[in-house]
Amino acid sequence: MKANVTAHRDYTIAKIDERVYSAFLEHLGRAIYSGIYEPGHPTADKNGMRGDVAQLVRDLKIPYVRYPGGNFVSAYNWEDGVGPKDQRPTRLDLAWHTADANQVGIHEFQDWCDLVGTKPMLAINLGSRGLDEARNFVEYTNGPTGSYWGDLRKKNGRAEPFDCRVWCLGNEMDGPWQVGHKTADEYGRLANETAKTLRAFDKSLELIVCGSSHSDMKTYPEWERIVLEHTYDSVDHISLHMYFANRTGHTQNYLSLNHKLDRYISTVESTINLVKANKRSQRDVTISFDEWNVWYHSNEQDRAILAGNEGWPHAPRLLEDIYNFEDVLQVGLILNTFIRKSNVVKMACIAQLVNVIAPIMTEPGGAAWRQTIYYPYYFASVFGRGTALNLSVKSPGYDAEHDDNVPYIDISGVHDEEGGTATFFAVNRHPTDALTMELSLQGFGDRATVIDHQVMTHTNLRATNTLTAPDTVVPRKGSGTVVSDGTLTASLPPHSWQMIRVKLS
Repeated sequence: MKANVTAHRDYTIAKIDERVYSAFLEHLGRAIYSGIYEPGHPTADKNGMRGDVAQLVRDLKIPYVRYPGGNFVSAYNWEDGVGPKDQRPTRLDLAWHTADANQVGIHEFQDWCDLVGTKPMLAINLGSRGLDEARNFVEYTNGPTGSYWGDLRKKNGRAEPFDCRVWCLGNEMDGPWQVGHKTADEYGRLANETAKTLRAFDKSLELIVCGSSHSDMKTYPEWERIVLEHTYDSVDHISLHMYFANRTGHTQNYLSLNHKLDRYISTVESTINLVKANKRSQRDVTISFDEWNVWYHSNEQDRAILAGNEGWPHAPRLLEDIYNFEDVLQVGLILNTFIRKSNVVKMACIAQLVNVIAPIMTEPGGAAWRQTIYYPYYFASVFGRGTALNLSVKSPGYDAEHDDNVPYIDISGVHDEEGGTATFFAVNRHPTDALTMELSLQGFGDRATVIDHQVMTHTNLRATNTLTAPDTVVPRKGSGTVVSDGTLTASLPPHSWQMIRVKLS
């Protein structure tokens, strides 16, 4: 079986915003407590942050991390997480039916961001709270000393402003499950007034307004239209969320889900353009896809806690999906879609980063390890920076639940002009057959050399990485990939993910 791909230097989509490789941490389960923060752990620093986790995060080169939620933020008082730790209150979290002692707040999170080399994307509570609390939060983090909130920040240990640049105006406000759920008009008006107020403080802040929680919401895409009619001239991005599941065990349908993702993004892009035209605006609003991942493995085991049958536990094991090799393919497909949609998707956050539906897992007092999905995320973040190439693809395909003639090959390309490389991320969806890929490199010069080929494949789609067997599913070096007369030829194993990097002349 054969696929033909053409990559031309001049046929491009857009420069990829590095923030598309961002992540998310919520006060949920063990994401914070025994995730990034565990005083007394053998690797913990003076602030109680786990050093082993910090190194795994640092390796990912994550530009931004969204915090502190998520559903959690819609009933969160940010003031609970500042000041002396022994004076911070324990609060009941209505979103996940747990308790939080607020030992990690904005100060601790900012210190952790500095430790791992990332920046905060902060979410504001527009569920149970409103404009004034939002203004106070921004002034506390970014305001000068000599004012009330700046002086309080200084008293709490930080004289210099945090200078947090990116702010989410609430979370999933279209969802009936959300504390403070609102209609599109109610939310749009509140978000716009909040945005105007924050702009009065600092015009250069980047603001993200809530879009649909997923594309099966009954209010989608009308929610986006109404919210943007209220907020278009005062925000920079609109958020989208989507999670991916294989509940039927049908792998080929599962591996076609990124076509549904593609349509979701395209529909919202069209809605943005409609509102822009209606308003005769010169501004561009883009997409922040600030929650995405595979999520379904842990649903059954979480029922008792989420139903309230376990009381109000602190940092229980919640949403701890153990990812398998099949999920590697899915995450690779999602990342390919974001690269191909780089003209409109400017930020994206894998949800989440540690323990909770996450690429990194930890054992309290013990080891941290990489889940299977860590690897496609790692390679895309490290090597998927540059300009997205508009590839021409000819491939045999199959019919699936979400689309007809789904191509067996799914591929994205990134040209790093400064580094003189082209990088291709490819998934072979075929369950039994290898795929011979012939990739024509046009306009890149006379000579090209393969400098890296990483392959992930496994005979068992359900294979996982665990505490006792952390290296069951890992990348390996590919072989036999060559460039001759401007054509790259590679054999892609059945059900495989790969990254191929080429040095250009």
